[in-house]
Amino acid sequence: MAEASRWHLGGTPKHKLHYREDVEIRTTLQELLLYSIFLINLCISGEERTNFKSIRSITDFWKFMEGPLLDGLYWDSWYNNENLYDLKNSSRIYYENILLGLPRVRQLKVRNGTCKVHSFFRSLMDECYDKYTSKNEDTADFGLKQHTEWKYSSPRTNSPWHWGFVGVYQNGGYIFTLSKSKSETLNKFINLRMNSWITRGTRVIFIDFSVYNANVNLFCIIRLVAEFPATGGILTSWQFYSVKLLRYVSFYDYFIASCEIIFCIFIIVFTIQEIKKLKEFKFAYFKSIWNWLELLLLVLCFSTVFFSLYSNMQIYRMIGRLLRNTEKYSDFYFLAYWHIYYNNIIAITIFFAWIKIFKFISFNKTMSQLSSTLSRCIKDIIGFAIMFFIIFFAYAQLGFLVFGSQVDDFSTFQNAIFTQFRIVLGDFNFAGIQQANRILGPIYFITFIFFVFFVLLNMFLAIINDTYSEVKADYSIGRRPDFQLGKMIKKSYNNALEKLKLKKPETDEDKKRMENKDLAEKARREGFDEKEIQSAEQMKKWKERLEKKYYSTEIQDDYQTVTQQEFRDLFLYAVELEKELHYVSLKLNRVMRKVSALQY
Repeated sequence: MAEASRWHLGGTPKHKLHYREDVEIRTTLQELLLYSIFLINLCISGEERTNFKSIRSITDFWKFMEGPLLDGLYWDSWYNNENLYDLKNSSRIYYENILLGLPRVRQLKVRNGTCKVHSFFRSLMDECYDKYTSKNEDTADFGLKQHTEWKYSSPRTNSPWHWGFVGVYQNGGYIFTLSKSKSETLNKFINLRMNSWITRGTRVIFIDFSVYNANVNLFCIIRLVAEFPATGGILTSWQFYSVKLLRYVSFYDYFIASCEIIFCIFIIVFTIQEIKKLKEFKFAYFKSIWNWLELLLLVLCFSTVFFSLYSNMQIYRMIGRLLRNTEKYSDFYFLAYWHIYYNNIIAITIFFAWIKIFKFISFNKTMSQLSSTLSRCIKDIIGFAIMFFIIFFAYAQLGFLVFGSQVDDFSTFQNAIFTQFRIVLGDFNFAGIQQANRILGPIYFITFIFFVFFVLLNMFLAIINDTYSEVKADYSIGRRPDFQLGKMIKKSYNNALEKLKLKKPETDEDKKRMENKDLAEKARREGFDEKEIQSAEQMKKWKERLEKKYYSTEIQDDYQTVTQQEFRDLFLYAVELEKELHYVSLKLNRVMRKVSALQY
């Protein structure tokens, strides 16, 4: 009864309800605090690791050298297995990539005093290190002066230079190779860091090593570059060259070798043909643009053969020595450098070989119209190009001077030019321009879009369009015969089928019907409507019927009776001829006016 009376009086007392709510809120806050600590601990994965791309200071550089670089290079399968350094006797390989030789680190420096300090600041600083050039390079020993990393090594004469972000660097410098032992290499890095191997004169550091993957028969030559510009900071870049230095291994490789032999035979044949043409036409040979293209292709082909022979000779001469030299750095960069140039020459040769196809299809009407349009409007395009680039370079100079110090896309005049081409194509960073200058930024952008995009580019399209219309009008009045490549191929195909007796020979009626059908299709492509086409077909029928009746050689009598229907046909034929004559007269007058305008 007491329990029932309590529920009847209103249930749990209010002070107990408030106490229960306070406990729940306190418990929730404690759980939230603990979960926040857990979440923060989960997001923080220990010490922050520095990757090569994020290097911005000397401290970051040494963190990368002593951390990620060592962890990436010193795999157990690379350094702890001695058999891996003998490719022929290797019996256990746990990873697909084999490190060739030992990695190398190389530094280039500039001398103190290569630039001048202004007289106002000579009391505050007495050192000045200019940007890297071969004249400013420091070749004196420094630091501990004990090992190769403290002594200058002269560059080899055949070594390629490296083109970086802020300079072009030659070979040589202060060099050391890493050890097979991870602990020895780590101690080497610590020793270099403690004795200030990187100084104010340091301008670039190269990290070079090479690996080989037998599964795909590819060498990967890797170069990590850290540039130290005179303005301070570090700019990082990298090169990964995956090249096939051992070219003839599989059956497909030997098939490629046979194709290369056929390529050389074609070069000899084409060379003989061009020599004969040169002897026949003499100086007139050089008047054709296609002959110049032939000569360019021959030069590129011979360059390709030369690069191929030279790179293969260097590869087979050096690769054995480099693979045997496992205790030193194996410089495969030289071989990859020439192999990349060989690929570039092949790419350019193939490009112009495809362009040469236009020579063989130039007799086609469409291709002939294209070439005639370009040749006829070339003077107008040159005049327009002068005006276009005056305005374009003016805007590039304006953008470079106004935004160059704050926007990376305008940091140099060359970058400003490429950035403006990107703006024309719709790729731009308006927010960066506006943030650099709140007033001149929007003015520059809006006026550039208006004058270059809306005015100049449309003028260029108008020149092309107007010239194409003139060329098309000339072709429509029969300036050149409509010789189609497709018709010739189709005719040859039909003749072959007829000779093989796989198709019945076409009669005169079939040929006439096909000719009428082709004329109708041509008229539709030229823009004539169906009514005009039907009128022309009817007119042609009248002409054929009247010629057969009144101009046939079989009819000897000069007098022929004319029926009422024939008289009506003659009258309609005369009317259509008058219309056609009027149309041709108007077209001829239009052409004559254009010719007169071109003369004046």
